[in-house]
Amino acid sequence: MTDLSTRYLGLELSNPLVPSASPLSRSLDTARELEDAGAAAIVMYSLFEEELRHEEESAARFLVEQDIGYGEASSFLPFDSKYTRSLDQYLEQLAALKNSLGIPVIASLNGVSLDGWVKHGVELQQAGADALELNVYYVAARVEDAGSRVEARYLELLRELRNYVNLPITVKLSPQFSSLPHFVQQLQAAGANGISMFNRFYQPDIDLDSMRIVPQLRLSRSEDSLLAMRWIAILYERVKLSLAATGGIHNAADAIKVLMAGADVAHLCSTLLLHGPHHLGAIKLDLQAWLEHHEYASVAEIQGRLSQRHTDDPAAFERANYLWVLDNYTSAAGVMR
Repeated sequence: MTDLSTRYLGLELSNPLVPSASPLSRSLDTARELEDAGAAAIVMYSLFEEELRHEEESAARFLVEQDIGYGEASSFLPFDSKYTRSLDQYLEQLAALKNSLGIPVIASLNGVSLDGWVKHGVELQQAGADALELNVYYVAARVEDAGSRVEARYLELLRELRNYVNLPITVKLSPQFSSLPHFVQQLQAAGANGISMFNRFYQPDIDLDSMRIVPQLRLSRSEDSLLAMRWIAILYERVKLSLAATGGIHNAADAIKVLMAGADVAHLCSTLLLHGPHHLGAIKLDLQAWLEHHEYASVAEIQGRLSQRHTDDPAAFERANYLWVLDNYTSAAGVMR
């Protein structure tokens, strides 16, 4: 039997298929289905500090600081003792997943303030998370935001959080850093145990009928995984971090490619939302069948096999390949050449 095991953030996993942060982890039944299908670990949906702040402000206004202008009458306004904060719900769900599943549970935190990152990171650790994913979703939209300051923001919160949290920490990055390998090396020095590549910035659209900006959520495609594959291949064996590929992994072929580039795990999301939790089992079977067909005894044998350090054509991951692709492009039939 082919050995599918891998090691991620210091955790021993039965295979490299890990559902990423999504609504699927909000349901215990769905989480159990994912585990039954073969998920080796699960990343919870993200805890958003902004949402918690808004909730606390609303609660203070309507439940704590109630005042209609008449002292005696105000005392009759009800205080809902059953009111449950989103933070409490998240921590309860984390505890419930830990109690119900036999696989590691990775909490996902999306903060906005340094104090918030630390406070909630400690709470997630105390609730029993096996690891912590920092979903640092920051859009540098101000002209005064220098690239160096954006990087410093990540490094500052990671160093501060590391003073209070001893869990394995992985940082979910966007691809929009000017010198990604150098920055990843800095994250390693600041205390990161891994990186997840890449976060997706959901792009707003313009509705020409209503003349309004509208949010858009488009699920990924297999082609999207190539971005993570390229940078993981470049980083493999150049940093001592766990490498996770996320975004665009829809089938076993996608997973195999990022593993051969050097990934420790392949995160799945859109494909599970499209096809259901059971689809993970089909991907796992296809992965195993491919390894057996090509006479590999384990996942470890293919990890990094086609990384930049181990391929016969290292330049394929850099600029040299750019000219080759352009020169070898073939137009569709009937199009002027």
